[in-house]
Amino acid sequence: MANNNSFVGSKIKGLRETKNLSIEEIAERSGLTVEQINSIENDVNLPSLGPLIKIARALGVRLGTFMDDNDALGPVVTRAKDREKDSSISFSNGATDARKHMEYHPLAQQKAGRHMEPFVIDINPEENPNFQLSAHEGEEFIYVMQGEVEIEYGKDKYLLTEGDSIFYDSIVKHHVHGAPGKSAKILAVVYIPF
Repeated sequence: MANNNSFVGSKIKGLRETKNLSIEEIAERSGLTVEQINSIENDVNLPSLGPLIKIARALGVRLGTFMDDNDALGPVVTRAKDREKDSSISFSNGATDARKHMEYHPLAQQKAGRHMEPFVIDINPEENPNFQLSAHEGEEFIYVMQGEVEIEYGKDKYLLTEGDSIFYDSIVKHHVHGAPGKSAKILAVVYIPF
């Protein structure tokens, strides 16, 4: 399956340049470092959703803009057979070694004007994850399709198994990952107010 992380960095860079904004301005607006922005634009490291949401807000666009190719006004149907062969995006877990632990399969890439971002996410197993919690405006809903998922939310930790779900405010620092050494598949819907 093709991994198209490279188009995310180039879209961010293109949008920034179109708006005549420097990397320093985006860093200041987003609260990220210049190094983080450079790393993302140059496809060195695609971080978790939190920093991408901050960049989207700094650019005045919705998160999906980084993943879209076309915009459809009507309903968008994503067939399972097409999702498996379509592009996926891998995000690091915020660790310093930038291992890729989540592969996102967008479900509504072409839907114009959306406020929700639905994904099927494959979570790769990690024995000793070293992750950073992140926060952003909005809400998230996660449904476990397969495996076991651990969610750090504020000071709490939740272990979810197949069929379990969680809905939370994303403004609280959080992180989603597989239970230690376990893989998982989840349906995630992220709502980001614009």
